[in-house]
Amino acid sequence: MAARLLSMVSHFEELADPRVQRTRLHSLVDIICLSICAVIAGAEGWEDIEEFGRQKESWLRRHLRLENGIPSHDTISRVFRLLKPQAFDAAFRAWVQVLAERLGLSQIAIDGKTLRRSHDRGSMKSTLHLVCAWSVENHLVLGQQAVDDKSNEITAIPELLRLLELKGAIITIDAMGCQTEIADQIAAAGGDYVLAVKDNQPTLHAALQQRFEQHHESGRNGRGQHARTNEKGHGRRDERHYYHLPIPEELSWIKDAWRGARSLGQAISYSTRDGQTTSEVRYYLSSLAPDAKRLAGAVRNHWGIENSLHWVLDMSFDEDQCRIRKDHGPVNFALLRRIAINLIKQDTSRGSIRKKRKRAAWNDDALLTILTAAG
Repeated sequence: MAARLLSMVSHFEELADPRVQRTRLHSLVDIICLSICAVIAGAEGWEDIEEFGRQKESWLRRHLRLENGIPSHDTISRVFRLLKPQAFDAAFRAWVQVLAERLGLSQIAIDGKTLRRSHDRGSMKSTLHLVCAWSVENHLVLGQQAVDDKSNEITAIPELLRLLELKGAIITIDAMGCQTEIADQIAAAGGDYVLAVKDNQPTLHAALQQRFEQHHESGRNGRGQHARTNEKGHGRRDERHYYHLPIPEELSWIKDAWRGARSLGQAISYSTRDGQTTSEVRYYLSSLAPDAKRLAGAVRNHWGIENSLHWVLDMSFDEDQCRIRKDHGPVNFALLRRIAINLIKQDTSRGSIRKKRKRAAWNDDALLTILTAAG
């Protein structure tokens, strides 16, 4: 029975099979489980999944029904092209929610990623852009929302937030998500937020810029807090200063416009390499009480979604080069990758993700360890 193989399988068993009844020679759960195993082991497309199945058929039969053998790559492709992404993602989130409740959520980072080769000129289909929610501490993808391009992140973020349990968590989002409606949504759901502020909010950005100039000119007196970090490595030295201030009375309009807003943040970074120093200044609006160390942690942890998810998807899973383009195939295969990452990240054995995937391809016990790590 497939449930012995993956703790998540019970959530997939309720998915509606998109195929006509008379054409269902292979169960939907078997196809999904086979595909997850294959992607963990290095599969990058439908033909790879079929080949993995044929090479591992005797092992797979111990865990899956496979009543009619290994499905062809055409069958696998057709299933994922037809399978409704919303339903597939809902089943995925139901499984992740079980994990999240067990592990606990402290910070959720929201960010988008473009799948560069997913456009289809023949059908005038634009490049797929996915907005993902990432549990920083637990290294879990919590959900994804597809949009046509990066400019539509503003509409995708609220949709994604609606699907998540936000109570008690800190939500960090880059400047694209710095919108009053998004702040209101997070606060209403019982979460806190740290939103990057840039020129897309010119009045707010100018107000923060002026407030911190005053703070520095006055010798940094008052109720504000300061934290500093230093890092060295790869021929570079990075020094970062974080300032976290309460919203002053003269900027009370910020509290009126942004539900739950309590503090203003500034991060100043100095990077020195080969005797040359560059600097960068960033601003933040937050519902947290002033605590510079906490702000520094939230800001630094936010980039875990880039380093631990997006970079891994490109470098270990070669996502940017994937040429799956038809129908729902691109978004569903993207979710297979994210399921694979969640499972691999929960495996505590030593080695990089690339090494763990190779072990899973070569060693059945290693694959089974990854599959059951989150169970």
